[in-house]
Amino acid sequence: MRTADQVKRKYNELAARKQALDAKRSGAAGETEQAQLQTLAERLDEQMLLLEWVLNEPLGSYHG
Repeated sequence: MRTADQVKRKYNELAARKQALDAKRSGAAGETEQAQLQTLAERLDEQMLLLEWVLNEPLGSYHG
C-alpha cells in the first residue's frame, strides 16, 4: 500500500502534466491533435480523481 505522501506526490505530478498538456492543447494546430490531447487530458482527470478518492478515504459501507 502506498503512503499518503506518495499518493500526494503522484497527484501533484499528474496535475503538472495536465497543466502542461492544457498549455500544449491551446497551441495545437489541427483538430486531430487537439482531439488526441483532449483524450489524454480526460485520462489524467480520471487518474487524478481516483487519487483524490484514495486521499479522502471514503467512510461507510457501499452495501448498506
